[in-house]
Amino acid sequence: MGIVVIIAAAPQAGSWTWAQTTALIVPVIALVGVYITFTLNQRAARRERRSKTFAEALTAVEEYLEMPYRIRRRPASPDARRELTDEASSLLARMAFHHAWLQIEASKVAGPYAALVAAARSEAGVHMSEAWQQPPIDTDSGMNLGTAYPRDRSNAARATCIEAMRQNL
Repeated sequence: MGIVVIIAAAPQAGSWTWAQTTALIVPVIALVGVYITFTLNQRAARRERRSKTFAEALTAVEEYLEMPYRIRRRPASPDARRELTDEASSLLARMAFHHAWLQIEASKVAGPYAALVAAARSEAGVHMSEAWQQPPIDTDSGMNLGTAYPRDRSNAARATCIEAMRQNL
């Protein structure tokens, strides 16, 4: 943004000219325009950041809900078991991180997110225990498990959480 310097002829004593009025109004209007543009850009950037963070929080829960399938389809090796348990622990930590972030930055979303995490842990936890009790799958045809693990409570809590997130944006 350039700086404009206006040089005007000296006015007669006691008279105010339109040039002087314009010289005062134009910079004020320009500053107001810059301020409005800056404010709108900051608001859009904040909304985009918040949307991305909400999506990442939901992704962590979704990945946790997928763990029973990953466990069921695991290779029969100690390394695979360790990797899956490490991943489950990492997902729990990510969900805790997102919950803490929401408590700080979007407190109205923290409660619904906590309810979603609780429902996911309750449902997926039972399914993971069941999946660990099954033998590892060793055929291609066995990879299709045939039925989905039920997650009605998680789906309902997810819908509630997404609505709270929409309202917070």
